[in-house]
This record gives sequence, structure tokens and C-alpha cells, in this order.
Amino acid sequence: MANTDKPILTDRFDRALVYASEAHRLQVRKGTQIPYVSHLLGVASIALENGADEDQAIAALLHDAVEDQGGLKRLEDIELEFGERVARIVDDCTDADVEPKPPWRARKEAYLASLSDKAKESLEVSLADKTHNAIAIVADLHVHGDRLLSRFTGGKDGSLWYYRSLAEVFGQRLPGSAARRLQALVAEMEEFA
Repeated sequence: MANTDKPILTDRFDRALVYASEAHRLQVRKGTQIPYVSHLLGVASIALENGADEDQAIAALLHDAVEDQGGLKRLEDIELEFGERVARIVDDCTDADVEPKPPWRARKEAYLASLSDKAKESLEVSLADKTHNAIAIVADLHVHGDRLLSRFTGGKDGSLWYYRSLAEVFGQRLPGSAARRLQALVAEMEEFA
């Protein structure tokens, strides 16, 4: 362990961690009793390990708050609390800000299409999110086999299509080791299927 002259993460990150934990307090990971905050921490961890700055790390913690916990009202609150840049990244990571959400396939197709217009800083957070999801899926596939994919809205075929498409887009937009990690995880998913 080494020290720095000034902190990389400040009390803003601490506040975002509390904010995310409170916003998602009643959520668990799909098909489990694992508190949802574990995903948010995992995404922030991956983002930081991939070189994220503090705003990106905060957005990683908050990336699902709009989609799952309040829509556009939540986005306005995030902007007030953490600034325009964080809110923009969170918005870029959101595939639906209304309830009920649009149909799964149409929502995912629209999100994939939108990635070509997203800023690099937003793509980096989204890639961390998709990587953490893929890590969890692969770990569960080792335990439960491919029947686990049926718990996802897109089912086995839809889930594989979506992650394959994400890996391709991120490979083009963010070439490098972070995108290759997602591609390797998707290849492992496909081996199970």
C-alpha cells in the first residue's frame, strides 16, 4: 500500500456511497438475497481499477438509481447533490427512466444503439457495470448451469445476444484490456450455453 499527497476520493464519494445504499436499501440482486449495494460497490471498484475519476466513481455508485429508484425526479436530485457531470453519466447509463419500463428487447436495442453517441467517460462507467454483471453471471453459471439464464427477462437467448452485442460495441468504442475482459466473460457465458 502507498499513500498520495491528496485524496483521490473525497467526502463527495462518501456521500454518494450513503446515497446509493439508502436509495437501493430494499433491493436484492436478481434471483438472490444479496443486497443490491454489492453490485454498486462492484461497479465502482471496476471503474476505479480501470482509471475512473471521482465523478465517474460516484456515477458508478448511482448508475441504477434513475432506472430503479425514481426516474427523472431522481436524476434531478443526483444533479443537485453531485453535479451536472455525474448526472449526465448516470443518465447515459440509464436505459429507462419511466415505469412501467418499455419492453425488454426494444429497451436493450435502443440502449445499444445509443452507445455510439455516448461520451467516453459514460462508456467507461457502463462498461464497468456490464463487466460486473457478466462476472456475476459467469460465477452463477459455474454453480447453477445455463438454467440460471432463464431468471433474466431476456431469457437465455436474449441475454446472450445482449452481452455479445455489448462486448462488440465496447470492443469498438473502448479498445483495450477493459473491453477484452468483458469479451472474455461473454465467451465464457457462451461456452456454458
